[in-house]
Amino acid sequence: MKQQSNIEILQKFTLKNIPNLDVAVLGALELFISAKLPKFDIQFKKPLVVGSGNAAVTGRVLFADKEAVLANESDYLEKLASIKGIDGAVLISASGSKHAIPISRELKKRGIKTILLTNNDNALAKKFISKENLFVFPKNREPYTYNTSTYMGMIFGKTHEEPEHIYNFLLKKTKKEIKKDFGKYSAYYLLIPEHFSAMSEMFMTKFDEMFQPIVSGRVFTIEQSKHAKSVVKNDNELFISFGYENKIFGLAKNRLNITLPKNVDYAGFMAIVYYVLGKVQEKNPPYFQNGIVRYCKNSSKIFGYEIRPIVE
Repeated sequence: MKQQSNIEILQKFTLKNIPNLDVAVLGALELFISAKLPKFDIQFKKPLVVGSGNAAVTGRVLFADKEAVLANESDYLEKLASIKGIDGAVLISASGSKHAIPISRELKKRGIKTILLTNNDNALAKKFISKENLFVFPKNREPYTYNTSTYMGMIFGKTHEEPEHIYNFLLKKTKKEIKKDFGKYSAYYLLIPEHFSAMSEMFMTKFDEMFQPIVSGRVFTIEQSKHAKSVVKNDNELFISFGYENKIFGLAKNRLNITLPKNVDYAGFMAIVYYVLGKVQEKNPPYFQNGIVRYCKNSSKIFGYEIRPIVE
C-alpha cells in the first residue's frame, strides 16, 4: 500500500486522529513546493502592522527590515494615537475573523488604507477591506491553532526560500539528530540564534497551545541565556539548541543540538523548530488532542460565533 503524503493525512484526519505538529509542518512544505503565493508590494512608508498572537509575530518577521509600527489587538489604538507618520495599515490574520473584525472596522472608520493578509477567502474582516488590498495565501486543512501552513506561507512570500530543500533537510538531517527520548522530560528550553529572536513568542505560543501547564517550555537566544535563566535547576529540563553547539547551558546529559541548513531564513527556521516540537508532542500524552474540542466550545462563546477544532 502506498504511504499517504502528509497533505493527504491533513485532508482526511478527524477529531479521533488529530495529527501532531510535525505532520502539519511536512504537509505545509509539500503544499508550498507547488503552490503559488500572492505577490504584494507594500508602498506605505511607515505602516501600522497589526495582528494577534502568532500573526503579530509574523508581522515582526515580514517587516523586520522596514520602518513599521508593530502592534497587536490590545495596543493598536494607543499607537495610532501616540505615533506620528503612520500612512497605512497591514492587518495579518489567518482566519480574517476574531479580533481582525473590529480592528479592520476601526481602521476603515478612521479612513486608514488597510491591506489584509489572510488565508481565508471568506474572511469576515474583508467587508471592511478594498478588494485590491485583500491578499489570500494558500493553506492546508489543519487543527485549530496549529497555523503552520498559514503563517509559513506568508513568511515564504518574504524570504523566497526553497520549501523542497527544507523538506529534505528535515527528513535527512533533523529527524536523525533527534536522539533523545522526549517522553522523559517535563520541561524544555529552546536556545535560538539571535537573528531569529523575533520568533521567540511564536514558539512559546506553541508550548501554550500544546503542553501548558503540564509541560513547561522556555525560549531564549544564546545571549539572553547568559542572564540568570538557570538559577533554579530542573533535572528533567531538556536544552535544545538550534544552530549552536551548546556546551554550557543545562546538564550535560540534557542537551540536544539541532543543525540548521546554511543560509536558513525565517520560514526554514520556523519549520525546523515546529517539526522538533511535533516530535516532542508525539512522545507525550495527547494533551492538545484531548483539550481542543472543549477549548473551541469555550472560545465560540467568547467570540460569539462557532470556532471549529478543524480548520477546513
